[in-house]
Amino acid sequence: MSRKHKTGHGHVWLAWYIPLLLVEFAVLIALLVHDKNIALFNPQGLIAHEQQKLLVYILTLLLAVAIPVLFLLYFTAWKYRESNTKAVHDPNARQGKFFVAGMWLFPTVIMLVLTAVLYPATHRLEPHKKIAADAKPITIQVISMRWKWVFIYPEQKIATVNFVQIPVNTPVTFELTADEAPMSSFWIPNLGGQLYSMTSHVNQLNLIADTPGDYPGSSAELNGAGFSGMKFTARASSAQDFEQWIQGVRQSKDVLSTETYDNLLKPTENNPTAFYSDYQGDLYDRVIKKYTGSHEAHTNQEGHE
Repeated sequence: MSRKHKTGHGHVWLAWYIPLLLVEFAVLIALLVHDKNIALFNPQGLIAHEQQKLLVYILTLLLAVAIPVLFLLYFTAWKYRESNTKAVHDPNARQGKFFVAGMWLFPTVIMLVLTAVLYPATHRLEPHKKIAADAKPITIQVISMRWKWVFIYPEQKIATVNFVQIPVNTPVTFELTADEAPMSSFWIPNLGGQLYSMTSHVNQLNLIADTPGDYPGSSAELNGAGFSGMKFTARASSAQDFEQWIQGVRQSKDVLSTETYDNLLKPTENNPTAFYSDYQGDLYDRVIKKYTGSHEAHTNQEGHE
């Protein structure tokens, strides 16, 4: 059998092998994510659904660019391989004007298409923007510590640690700040994107859940030794179950007093959940003012120097 004939059979085999490999890879991925809570493929809220659409759109567009580029890369390497004596390579050849224009035009078009979709989506899904819904929105104040999350319900007058429950189809405004802790990233991936909590600042993240269930929450950014255990459960339930849960927490004998709060401020890892039937009314405001005052004093001191 001639060398040319062998090469032809080799490329036919390769043409079948690559699609089969891609199919096997897709099946493997499907098996790995089966019955797993992969947030990207399991959105449970309006914001998460919109973000998933954007990610799928961007991925599709990038693959539409990457696949032909990889094919051309392989084709070029194959055509100008050392054994191909028919290929002519002229290092002094100059590219035509259309080729140069295409090299600039193609990525420019891709950039414009991405911008046309992402720019309005950035404003539409802005974290501070309120979510329109028939149900009355609720507010939950969040304080990140080392390494735990404290949730305060100002309307219901209760507080929790490492557990938050919300009613489905109800807009929720999470007011994020931090106390004696580095900047943390508040994230419930099944419901939407992350937003940072930091001392002396209040960041608002608006989310909504449309399906009952327990969803994992965490800090999405390294912030110290207890980072891996800084997790919480976000439970979405019916409005009736939410009210029953509120009444149950109000029966707790534990109160988030000043002493209890000071103990929570001490660095701990893998902190258990806790429920408080009441808390000191100005707790959240005191946490904000605690750092705002120090920043103002620092600014005034610099101004006098």
